[in-house]
Amino acid sequence: MEVLINGEKREIKPGTTVGALLKELGVDYRYLAVERNRVIVPKQDYDRVILEEGDEIEIVRFVGGG
Repeated sequence: MEVLINGEKREIKPGTTVGALLKELGVDYRYLAVERNRVIVPKQDYDRVILEEGDEIEIVRFVGGG
């Protein structure tokens, strides 16, 4: 099935959760936010939220500086 991740189309397996997607991408999710269809997904729900065909995912990494 196809989803859009940060503007790029990507094929994923049906039943993939947000948490599984982040692991597949090799992303450390301690310092980021995930938005699914313009709604923030709480970190505690990453392993419960199942992605669906056509979902639009935005992964935003926090960057510190000073």
